[in-house]
Amino acid sequence: QVQLVESGGGLVQPGGSLRLSCAASRSIFSGRSMGWYRQAPGKQRELVATISSSDTPNYADSVKGRFTISRDNYKNTVYLQMNSLKPEDTAVYFCNALYFASRNELWGQGTQVTVSS
Repeated sequence: QVQLVESGGGLVQPGGSLRLSCAASRSIFSGRSMGWYRQAPGKQRELVATISSSDTPNYADSVKGRFTISRDNYKNTVYLQMNSLKPEDTAVYFCNALYFASRNELWGQGTQVTVSS
C-alpha cells in the first residue's frame, strides 16, 4: 500500500519544541529526496525543508536555524525537529517525496501544529 503517515503534531507554547515523524511506503521513500511542507489556514502549501537521499538538508529561510530535517532509511521515515517555535509556524504539516509533491500526488492527512500561549 502506497502511503504517507504524519504524526507528532500538537499544541505548544511559543519557544517550545515538537518532533514530527512521517512513515512512508518504501516505494515512496527509497532513493528519493523527501520534504516537509506546511499549509496555514487561507494560505498555499509551502515547502519547509528537504533532505536528499544522501542526507543533504535544505531549509526555507523562515525556519533556518530552528528546524532540523533527518531521515532513517531503514525505517522509511523522515523527521522534522522543530525548536523555538513561533505562532507563525502554526499550520498542518505534510511530508512527501519531492517527486510526487511536484505532481501534487500522494499527500497524507498531515499533522496539525499549533503554536499559541
